[in-house]
Amino acid sequence: MNNSFPDKIFYNGNIITMAENENPEAVAVTDGKISFVGKLSEILNDESFKNHKRVDLKGRTLMTSFIDPHSHFTSVATSFLEISLEDAQCFEDICEKIKNYIQTQKPEKGKWIVAKGYDQNFLKEKDHPRAAVLDKVSQDYPVIIHHRSGHMGVFNSKAMEILKIDKNTQSPNGGNIEKKEGVPTGYMEENAFIELSKKVPMPSLEDMKNAYIKAQEKYASYGITTIQEGMTVTELLPMYEMLKRENVLFLDTVCYCGIDSGKGFTERFSEHKGKYKDRIKIGGYKIFLDGSPQGRTAWMRKPYENSKDYCGYGTMSDEAVYSSLKKALDDNMQLLAHCNGDRAVQQYLEAAEKLKSQGCEVSKIRPVIVHGQLMGTDQLKEAADLGFIASFFVAHVYHWGEIHLENFGKERGSHISPAGSALKNKMIFTFHQDSPVIEPDMVETIWSSVVRETQHGICIGEEEKIPVYEALKAVTVNAAYQYFEEKEKGTIEKGKKADLIILDKNPLTCKNEELKNLKVLCTIKEGKTVYCRDIEDLKI
Repeated sequence: MNNSFPDKIFYNGNIITMAENENPEAVAVTDGKISFVGKLSEILNDESFKNHKRVDLKGRTLMTSFIDPHSHFTSVATSFLEISLEDAQCFEDICEKIKNYIQTQKPEKGKWIVAKGYDQNFLKEKDHPRAAVLDKVSQDYPVIIHHRSGHMGVFNSKAMEILKIDKNTQSPNGGNIEKKEGVPTGYMEENAFIELSKKVPMPSLEDMKNAYIKAQEKYASYGITTIQEGMTVTELLPMYEMLKRENVLFLDTVCYCGIDSGKGFTERFSEHKGKYKDRIKIGGYKIFLDGSPQGRTAWMRKPYENSKDYCGYGTMSDEAVYSSLKKALDDNMQLLAHCNGDRAVQQYLEAAEKLKSQGCEVSKIRPVIVHGQLMGTDQLKEAADLGFIASFFVAHVYHWGEIHLENFGKERGSHISPAGSALKNKMIFTFHQDSPVIEPDMVETIWSSVVRETQHGICIGEEEKIPVYEALKAVTVNAAYQYFEEKEKGTIEKGKKADLIILDKNPLTCKNEELKNLKVLCTIKEGKTVYCRDIEDLKI
C-alpha cells in the first residue's frame, strides 16, 4: 500500500461520476477529497493544481469506489485462520481436509478445529454430515464446521461434550438442535447453531490483527472502500478495541450491533454512534427473522416444493420484531433485518405498519431488508412507501439459482432478488455478497444482476434483469444512501471523499456478457492507494 496522500489529476480515460456531470475530461484529488471535475484544459491552466501528480488513465475507466452494504468483516478475517470446505464434494472430502490440517498444523491438544464453507446441496450425499462423521477424524479435538450460509453447522462429540450439549438440551426459539432417538446428532440450525458458535474461543489478538489486515486487502482488491460488520456482538469488543488501539483499519467499517447481544459493544463504542472515529462507525442494530433459502430454513408464505405444508420458520415473535423496530426508532438507529422468505418480510412490514399507524416516522431510520431473496413482488410497493431499503444478495442467481428452482418452483424461484420489480416500484435497493458466504466480488454481482444466469448458463427471471447503470448505482449511490453517507460518498463530485477505482474497461460500453471479466486495477481510499495490480504506469 502507498501510505502517502499525493494530490492527483486523472485524465485521458473514461470517467463515470454516477452524478449529473457525466463524461468529464479530468478529476482532481486534493487532501483526500475530490477538488475538481470538468474539462482538462481548465485544470491545466489553474495554478492551484500545478503540483498535483498527473495520472494518465490511458483509456481505462475511473469511477467512484464500491460500497459494501452487507457482509461480516470479522468472519472474512477469521476465514484466513480456518479450514476451507468450499470445494468439498462429499463427506470424505470434509474429513480429509480436517485430517490434513491436524497432521500438518499439529495444533495443541484441546484446541478447537474450525472449518467453513460446506454446502449439502453440492455434496454427493445431498445431506449434512453429523457428529458420527466428524468423530472419525478426531475424538480428541473439538470440531465445528460451518455451512456456507452461516445459518447451520455441525459439532463433533468432543465439542458437544465441552459445550454440555446432551439429550436434555432444548432447542431455542427460532432454532433447531437435531436429535435422533433423543440424542443430539451434532447438526444444528439458526439460533441454536449461532448462539453455541459464540462459545467457541476466538483466535489470539495477534493472529486476528494480521487476519483483519488481509481481510481489508481482500475487500480493496475488489474495489470496496467501505465495509460492514453485519452482526456485531459484545464478544467482539476485544477485537475492535485492538483495531482501534493499534490503528489497523484503513477502510471505513460500519458496525450493526445485535439488538440484545451487542449491547456491551454499543455502550463501549457509544462515541462511534452514527459517525466514524478511527474508521469505525456504529450504523445501527441487526436482527434475524428467518434462515437460508438454500438451507430450506427461509420463512415462506407458501410451502416449499414437494414438502406438503413445510414453510420454513421464523426466529422472532411478532412482538419482538415490533419492539426491535420501536427501539431503533426511539434510539434513532437504523435497523437491518435478515429476511430471506416473503413471510419474514411480511412480519417486518407488519411491524412497520403498526408503528406508522401510531404516528411513528419509520422512514427516518431507512430500515433495511437484508437479502430479500424471496421477497414477493407484491410487497415491494408497500416496502417502498414505508421507506424501506432492500439489500439483495443478487449473486444467488449464479451460485444457487438451480437450487432455488428446485426448492421453490419456476415461478417463485425465478424471482429471487427481484431487482427489476424493485426498480419498477421505485424502491431503493443495494447489492451485497454476505461475505464470507461468497467473495466480496462486486463485479460478479453487477454482472449477475444484469444477465441473471446460473452456473449452468440458465437465465432465470428475465423481467428481473436491470440495466448496467442501475446495477452500478446499487453499489455506489444507493449504498451510500443506505449508510446515510450520500453527502460524502457514492459519486465523483467536488467536496466528496476521493474513494475511487480504476477498471480496465468501461462497464457502460462493454457487452453484458463481458462484465464478469472486468478487472479492478487500482483502489483509492481518500486519495490513498490501498490496492494496485502490478502495472507499472499505475504505481500511484
